Amino acid sequence: MKLTARSVSLVPIVSTVAAAALGASLIMAGNANAATTLGAAAQQSGRYFGTAVAAGRMGDSTYMGILNREFDMVTAENEMKMDATEPSQGRFTYGNADRIVNHARSRGMRVRGHALAWHSQQPGWMQNMSGSALRNAMLNHVTQVATYYRGKIYAWDVVNEAFADGSSGARRDSNLQRTGNDWIEAAFRAARAADPGAKLCYNDYNTDDWSHAKTQAVYRMVQDFKARGVPIDCVGLQSHFNAQSPVPSNYQTTLQNFANLGVDVQITELDIEGSGSAQASNYDRVTRACLAVSRCTGITVWGIRDSDSWRAYGTPLLFDNNGNKKPAYTSVLNALNAGGPGPTTTTTTTTTTTTSNGPGPGDCTASVSLNQWNEGFVATIKVTAGSSALKGWRVTTTLSNGTVTNSWSANRSGTSGTVNWTNVDYNANVPAGQSTEFGFQGTGSGSGLNPTCSAS
Repeated sequence: MKLTARSVSLVPIVSTVAAAALGASLIMAGNANAATTLGAAAQQSGRYFGTAVAAGRMGDSTYMGILNREFDMVTAENEMKMDATEPSQGRFTYGNADRIVNHARSRGMRVRGHALAWHSQQPGWMQNMSGSALRNAMLNHVTQVATYYRGKIYAWDVVNEAFADGSSGARRDSNLQRTGNDWIEAAFRAARAADPGAKLCYNDYNTDDWSHAKTQAVYRMVQDFKARGVPIDCVGLQSHFNAQSPVPSNYQTTLQNFANLGVDVQITELDIEGSGSAQASNYDRVTRACLAVSRCTGITVWGIRDSDSWRAYGTPLLFDNNGNKKPAYTSVLNALNAGGPGPTTTTTTTTTTTTSNGPGPGDCTASVSLNQWNEGFVATIKVTAGSSALKGWRVTTTLSNGTVTNSWSANRSGTSGTVNWTNVDYNANVPAGQSTEFGFQGTGSGSGLNPTCSAS
């Protein structure tokens, strides 16, 4: 979240919530066994429901009363950012951040750390740096702050808002980006070394619509990181919505597709401008989308009362200026109570089959681990060398009712029917008896892939 208004890209207007879903919410309101707070309701399905907290409002009794009653996860709104924690180079200050962290931990709440590296809200001394000096200063900042809070943070937004808006799918042109395209990877590796127990997240806005170039660019980065072993555990979607940037119709698809890469997804800065039933319906839709994706681990709203919001003019939160619950609050609570212990609209099955092309020197086997859900699948293919080492390999798969949309760690010929895969440079050589993997995502059904392998 920025302190100033950001440019928000337009996304297609979507339909309203189905009447049946709203009816279910209304029924839940009368369920005597339902949880009565947001945090408790989210915990029923193993998730959290959090909020952003400002240290300057911690003397407000109404504000603190709602915080303590309703939420089980806390994000410092500005107090853990770079300008707040390292105002002068090498001089770290944690006073306001500690107030938030200590209060949360004293009440059994977890903490999301926000944010270790960002092009915005940098201290003045860092804004004037460039090149290797800036790179080293950024990595030192990541290391020092993550080390200071080691063991106290559930998840870190390691890097925030590093991709450009618009249709380019490019990285944002920032002073950090100009230190080298690997700066994000370097930040994640530094964070893992400093705090091995925290989940490490990439966080951004305008990544809610699966069709957008920015969303696809972030997806490709996460995909690449997972393929190369760069430590990344989660992706945060800020999800700031208004009339010009409404909840997209494919929002759940976006959550699911990121989750299919093997990372958690978290809704990190949710606010939805509006009022009354329309706002309530949008909050209901977002909450149910998270509940439908098993790796959507929680939701954070960016503030408590409308008056606390960076977009107060749009009345975007769950409590009004006086701290009263709005219809949006009720819709979220009811959706959480109706969510149950697992995914509500997505069915996931995993099967593993192995096909061998026969014994002998130079031969190989291929096996597939298939993760299938209603809209598509992810397949991971393991190539195992036989009695002799491989210097190259070729795998053939059959897609009778599916289409490949993305792939990694292999060259591909075709998208449906018979699809041929060959090694890339870095996984051509496989020692005897050892394995390498590649993978792909598709729409439709991935059943019947029946991979066969041969040396090339």
